[in-house]
Amino acid sequence: MSQPMPSNLFKQQLAAGELQLGAFLGLADAYSAEVMASTDFDWLLIDGEHGPNDVRTILAQLQVLAAYPVSAVVRPADHNTATIKQLLDIGAQSLMIPMVESAEQAEQLVQAMRYPPAGIRGVGAGMARAARWNGVPGYLNRANDNLCLVAQIESSAGLVEIEAIAAVDGVDGLFLGPADLAAEMGYLGQPGHIEVRKAIEIALPKIRAAGKAAGIYCSAPEVAESYRTLGATFLLIGADTMLLRSAADAHLKRFRL
Repeated sequence: MSQPMPSNLFKQQLAAGELQLGAFLGLADAYSAEVMASTDFDWLLIDGEHGPNDVRTILAQLQVLAAYPVSAVVRPADHNTATIKQLLDIGAQSLMIPMVESAEQAEQLVQAMRYPPAGIRGVGAGMARAARWNGVPGYLNRANDNLCLVAQIESSAGLVEIEAIAAVDGVDGLFLGPADLAAEMGYLGQPGHIEVRKAIEIALPKIRAAGKAAGIYCSAPEVAESYRTLGATFLLIGADTMLLRSAADAHLKRFRL
């Protein structure tokens, strides 16, 4: 029995400029991921850069998230082409790649995500969940159009090249990482520093002017609103780890009178 081609709602919403609020999944657990999916987040980022995720834990989380009306995005640890191939084959359709600093790097990432002749993605649809193990008719010819690439900008080099990166065909969005930007600018642990804010306020309009979706991490509602006025449409506003700890800490304080 043939299977339908999975659509990529996240990619569609980025293109439409719709507001999307998301959270990091760093607990590396399918059960906790499903708890997060049962809320009203628009997207959830399975984090393989800082969270202790591997291909198997990412697969398990993709499987449970598929049952909910939430978009799943995966962040690998680096630009490794083999890892990208594995993530796409297990069903990840949207990837956020950390520390993109040039158009050349962005072009290489686009190549890694696409089948030939448009790219270099290895062909193994018979073993790929993404293709429903050859159950999706014409998957190989249709896959490229349903994949979404978000380039993460988190260094001064990336800021300098942001317009060139945004101009790369196949890059759907650019996501600013204030924590690493702050550290690289000499303000470690101060993502809200005025100089970091200034850099962000310059970068967001550049992304939008290039016709690409702009995203950013921000946990303060008032700051998030200011970034939205500058063109940010997809935001990460928390993390499962931080939400769990803060809720547990607040609950405990109610009893320690």
